[in-house]
Amino acid sequence: MNEKQLIQRCKENSYSAQLTVYNLYKDMMYNVSYRIVKSREDAEDIIQESFIKAFEKIGQIKEELSLGSWLKKIVINASLDAIRKRKREYWVEETQIADEETEELELDEYSEISVELIKKCINNLKEKYRVILVLYMIEDYNHREISELLNLKESTVRNQYRRGKNMLVESIQNIRKNEFKRLHTGS
Repeated sequence: MNEKQLIQRCKENSYSAQLTVYNLYKDMMYNVSYRIVKSREDAEDIIQESFIKAFEKIGQIKEELSLGSWLKKIVINASLDAIRKRKREYWVEETQIADEETEELELDEYSEISVELIKKCINNLKEKYRVILVLYMIEDYNHREISELLNLKESTVRNQYRRGKNMLVESIQNIRKNEFKRLHTGS
């Protein structure tokens, strides 16, 4: 069964089609949510609610969107809503600082960095930086789309992305330096 047929069967409220969609996408959507909310329990709840919402609104899916993209958008919005409920204000407008004032660091000297190390370092960032980095670097949203999702100015998103990336680079560099020292000092 192709995706269009699967969507049509879901529109007809077919339980087997809905179960197929759930089984195809649940793990991917869980990972998307978890990267944003950083809580297994919250991510599990968000996934359940998102699939219920998706099946209720399956008639609204646009033909040009893939089912996975459409579901991912629902999950990201639900994850961001969960964060907003936990904290009233977590992104501070930083318009007084110009874009040019924050230089972006790079990881040129480290060619082999494990995905696990990057995930660990991203998870240790403040939420306002972590969420923007996840949306930009992992979920492939651009700054304009992130600004719309988070209801922020695009310049704020760019600044917070740049700052978050710099913090990520510094964190990775510190870990790598400590590993290098440990290897060369024998301690």
